[in-house]
Amino acid sequence: MSDALNYLVKARPDAVGHYFQFLKECGKHLDPKTRDLISVITKVDAQTERGFRQYLGRALRDGCTPMEVLDALLMAFPTLGLAKIVWAVDIILAMDLPEFQPAALGAEGSWHDVMGADELAVGETRRVECDGRGLFVHRTDDEWRVYDSRCPHQTTNIPHLALQGCTLTCPKHEWAFDVRSGECIAKGNSPLKRWDSRVEGGRLLARW
Repeated sequence: MSDALNYLVKARPDAVGHYFQFLKECGKHLDPKTRDLISVITKVDAQTERGFRQYLGRALRDGCTPMEVLDALLMAFPTLGLAKIVWAVDIILAMDLPEFQPAALGAEGSWHDVMGADELAVGETRRVECDGRGLFVHRTDDEWRVYDSRCPHQTTNIPHLALQGCTLTCPKHEWAFDVRSGECIAKGNSPLKRWDSRVEGGRLLARW
């Protein structure tokens, strides 16, 4: 909520309160995902970047998939027009969300050189930076697991100090993950985003 709206809620709750009650009543027969997608479209139509970022995050947390978000934008083409859709997609790309990366959407993606295969011992986990992206790399006896470093809750970039043993805990809202599986083991219910990986020529590669 903007500073101006916060002020009006405090200064004139008798008037502004009715407005928010109106909005609540208007959406009470819609499921949360549908309400979120409508809110996303309204923010794109108004080209309100802060609101768009806020409601996009809420839509993803409530279970909307990236494809559903893109579908909603494209279905609203008659009212939004191409310019506003491109404006929204530019913001999505700037947010660098793991869910919207080409490989996450089923596209080919690109392979990136992460590290030497001999730089990590079996059972070890390390946070690395690769081509502008933070990663947590965990090695088992027979495979490598490469995770995006951002928490699936609110895309907080998790630092290396958040790793204790095999548990990775996001410092913002304390979602905890087991790096051996990527599964969320406390607070939340969404796993870490895992990227495809392979070893080639003694180098660990990951695709996103």
